[in-house]
Amino acid sequence: MKRYDWLKEIRRLDPEKDFLRIYRITATFEFPWDMTRALELALYRTYAVPSIGSLLGDTREFTDRTQKRYDDTSLLLDTVVEHGFDSDSGRTAIRRINQMHRSYDISNDDMRYVLCTFVVIPGRWLDAYGWRRLSDHERRAMTAYYRTLGTHMGIRDIPQSYAEFASCLDAYEDAHFGWDEGGRRVSDATLDLMASWYPRALAPLVRGASMALLDDSLLKAFRYAQPHPATRAVVRGALRARARAVRLLPPRRTPHYARQNPEIKGYPNGYDVASLGTFPTTGRRTATCPVPHGRQDSRAAE
Repeated sequence: MKRYDWLKEIRRLDPEKDFLRIYRITATFEFPWDMTRALELALYRTYAVPSIGSLLGDTREFTDRTQKRYDDTSLLLDTVVEHGFDSDSGRTAIRRINQMHRSYDISNDDMRYVLCTFVVIPGRWLDAYGWRRLSDHERRAMTAYYRTLGTHMGIRDIPQSYAEFASCLDAYEDAHFGWDEGGRRVSDATLDLMASWYPRALAPLVRGASMALLDDSLLKAFRYAQPHPATRAVVRGALRARARAVRLLPPRRTPHYARQNPEIKGYPNGYDVASLGTFPTTGRRTATCPVPHGRQDSRAAE
């Protein structure tokens, strides 16, 4: 294989019909490391919306069990990417996601905003730090993939194009980003978690590098001090240098899924998809996927 062979295959596919295949190639062959970082940043951004950050802070799941919440979120989303929406495993993962979300009073606007981050932030990250920019086919396929996921989650008024997703995200952040004590606690816990993945002596450097990747709107919402311009330049320059090096590598021949990432710490002996996530004892109700699939298989999946 040559370096751009996967891109050639992507361009032969239909981004509206073959969106799952295209998204898998993008996420697991072309940019697995970058997609992990971009989705981390996407979820992190949501903490700066007070209605989201406050809820996450109140549950204490993201402050007291930060690694488990990271693992479970990654694995649930990863299961759908790997196995698809119509597989037993994919349906089980979506059912778990819906059961957790519907146990709390979360607005449709907040849910739609979170969905927007999954589309727009990876697109912007890859355009800035990927070894190549996203193609139009990939952007359209990513949009179709998350439109489908949003439909399975019962989200209403989902944007239809990448541009609409980006416009929705920017407008929502402009209107809603702000200080919340719970959101700040979740932010601090997340930055501490990322630093914990490296030797203790490197923890301050990792935290500083993470802060250097935050834009001014996030820093203001969390009331963090501005990183030194030199730190920002070094960190962002290092990511661009990595991209140039990756461009010289041969293409990946086997997929790399999020479950294979070293950051996933909590399941060395495997996991049961049906047991991932939280099981609140109080809340509004449980929920299944709103999209009918015929027979609903409730077996645990791995």
